[in-house]
Amino acid sequence: MTVPVIALKNLRLRLGEGASSVDVLKDVSLQVEKGQSTAIVGPSGSGKSTLLMVMAGLERVDAGEVHVAGESLHILSEDAVAAFRGRTIGIVFQSFHLIPNMTALENVAVPLELAGHPDPFKLAGEELAAVGLKDRVTHYPGELSGGEQQRVAIARALAPAPAIMIADEPTGNLDQATGRQIADLLFDKARERGTTLVLVTHDPTLAARCDRQVSMRSGRIEVPQATQAAE
Repeated sequence: MTVPVIALKNLRLRLGEGASSVDVLKDVSLQVEKGQSTAIVGPSGSGKSTLLMVMAGLERVDAGEVHVAGESLHILSEDAVAAFRGRTIGIVFQSFHLIPNMTALENVAVPLELAGHPDPFKLAGEELAAVGLKDRVTHYPGELSGGEQQRVAIARALAPAPAIMIADEPTGNLDQATGRQIADLLFDKARERGTTLVLVTHDPTLAARCDRQVSMRSGRIEVPQATQAAE
């Protein structure tokens, strides 16, 4: 029997206090198989991004179990979760989240340095070349286009060779053509490296490229359904 790389069981999460508190996740359970690409879709406020952050160990649940790549994140300390995330999970955000006063090379090298990689700048350069930015390594984020910044973010996420890649609206800040190029890059790299890909998107075309779509509404998973991955 195959053990899922992500197994979420009966997750509950409430944010805020008193009368303004909101139940963001309501008894959510989900499994993701190794190497599978999964899109989490649904209206704004349905809990999609929160669920993604729980998978990444960036948000703690009030109740339930979070098992990711053999670790039970819900019982680990914050430091242990951070260390686990650094070596196991790559994250790509809608707004890139690059450090503005660092070059593309430095942005990619930082997590490698933190992880104790023996030659972080060499690997960072290789990863930037792999996403088509060989000639942009010395440029700062402000000197790069949106698509180029997202390529840097993808290189940064891939550099530690994570088992899982998590992407929150990775094409949301990009025009249609650039968004399609970034989507191609994400899927190609995940396929090449056998990386499990989980993404949140409002784009039905992007969601349809995944092996599976999971629909959320009002903090609950509606009907997970298998889809035919695009060629």
